[in-house]
Amino acid sequence: MKDVLKIRVTVSEDLADILTIEEKAFNSSEEAELVRQLLEDPTAEPIFSLLAFIEDKPVGHIMFSKVIFYPAIDVGGSILGPLAVIPEYQKRGVGGQLIGRGLEMLRANGVDWVFVLGHESYYPRFGFKPAINQGFEPPYPIQEEFSNAWMAQALTPTCIATYQGKIIPAKTFNDPKYWSD
Repeated sequence: MKDVLKIRVTVSEDLADILTIEEKAFNSSEEAELVRQLLEDPTAEPIFSLLAFIEDKPVGHIMFSKVIFYPAIDVGGSILGPLAVIPEYQKRGVGGQLIGRGLEMLRANGVDWVFVLGHESYYPRFGFKPAINQGFEPPYPIQEEFSNAWMAQALTPTCIATYQGKIIPAKTFNDPKYWSD
């Protein structure tokens, strides 16, 4: 029998579950601390945060927070991260379903572009393409061999094909430690 996955928007009472998922998924507290700080960071708003459950057990979490474009353009943007699924539930489609639901939510809320710094072989399955090739520079330089890990996806038929600029995440995320190897 296949597990039934339920996904819902997080509420403040979910914080302990979210932090547990982040710690288990990354085997560290660094991402959990990043999530905690982003949730308290007014420059990250609007934040879209989703929790995945299998049989009422929280197994995955995804978060999207606001970015701004420099130089400024009249479009909305978010950055995906972190995405976490506890190890025993990985490779079961939980992450993909969280991404899909998150992208639907962003689109419905008028977000035009979404960005991610992540695995080059994973995120393209969900429509992400190298961001630098689309004119979007990361907040900090990324080593050349990892430049394709900086990805973007247009969620609306926004045409800014000639844009050249930098993406600035929320204050919490705008730290070089999150952008280097």
